[in-house]
Amino acid sequence: YVIYTSGSTGKPKGVAMRHRSLRNRLVWMQQAHELGADDVILQKTPFSFDVSVWEFFWPLMNGARLAVAAPGDHRDPARLTELIRRHAVTTIHFVPSMLQNFIACDDTQTCTTLRRILCSGEALPVELQRQALKQFHWAKLFNLYGPTEAAIDVTQWAFKDDSHGSVAIGRPISDTKTCILDTDLNPVP
Repeated sequence: YVIYTSGSTGKPKGVAMRHRSLRNRLVWMQQAHELGADDVILQKTPFSFDVSVWEFFWPLMNGARLAVAAPGDHRDPARLTELIRRHAVTTIHFVPSMLQNFIACDDTQTCTTLRRILCSGEALPVELQRQALKQFHWAKLFNLYGPTEAAIDVTQWAFKDDSHGSVAIGRPISDTKTCILDTDLNPVP
C-alpha cells in the first residue's frame, strides 16, 4: 500500500509499504497484546494516517470486533467517551495531544472497558503518562515509536507504574532492528 507522510522533512511524500512489513507489525501486535473475541478496537484515526492501518486489520485478523467512529469523532473527547462506553471498547490509540484532551474531559473515567491505551505519533510527556496511569489505573499504557516508512511503529515501551522520570521509545518489535546513530550517521553502542 502507499501512504503519504511528511516525516521529518515537512514535505509530503508517498511511502510504498510492503505487505511483509505490515504483516510483521500485525503479528507482533497480536503476540504482544493478545486480542481475543471479547476485544473491541475503536477505529477513529483518519485512513490517511498509518495508525489507521493496524486499527482496521489487527482486530479483523484476530476475531476481535471493530467499532468505526464517524469522520471527525476523533476530535471530540465527549463523543469518544460515548463511543467507548456504547461499544465496550477495550483498545484505543491516541497521539499524546489527543490523549491530553481526552483525559481533561469529565466523563472519561467512566470508560472502564479500556484495557489498552496505545500512544504514538508525538513524544509522550512524563506528566501525561502519570495522569493517564492514574486516571485509567485498570488499563495498560504503551508508548510506541516509528516512522511511517518502517511500517507504523517499530518500538514499544510498556508502563508498569508512573515512577519513571522519562518516557522511553522502548525496545524493537519482533523481527526488527533499531540503531542509534551519531552526528555523522554512524551506529553507536
